[in-house]
Amino acid sequence: QVQLVESGGGLVQPGGSLRLSCAASRSIFSIRAMGWYRQAPGKQRELVAAITSSGNTDYANSVKGRFTISRGNAKNPVYLQMNSLKPEDTAGYYCNVAGLSYDYWGQGTQVTVSS
Repeated sequence: QVQLVESGGGLVQPGGSLRLSCAASRSIFSIRAMGWYRQAPGKQRELVAAITSSGNTDYANSVKGRFTISRGNAKNPVYLQMNSLKPEDTAGYYCNVAGLSYDYWGQGTQVTVSS
């Protein structure tokens, strides 16, 4: 079993930026897709951004033009650059890495956007 650990969250003012990272406990191969999800208190978890092994990306409408998902390497497979952050972006952010026979999730990192 692989553990994923997110990092890079924190408190930022509106308009600020953060870069989230996702580190794996061991190298992951044959990745089919990766994604970042978020969950705010009292709300369902939602997809923020996703990227396939071929590089195709998809974003939630609310973050298009502000967030960028990118691929890394086998130990740090995915990143999320978040710019122009808004208070409504406040949530726990979770990385997901999926292959044909696995589906790994991290424990989340908190992002709080507030002045």
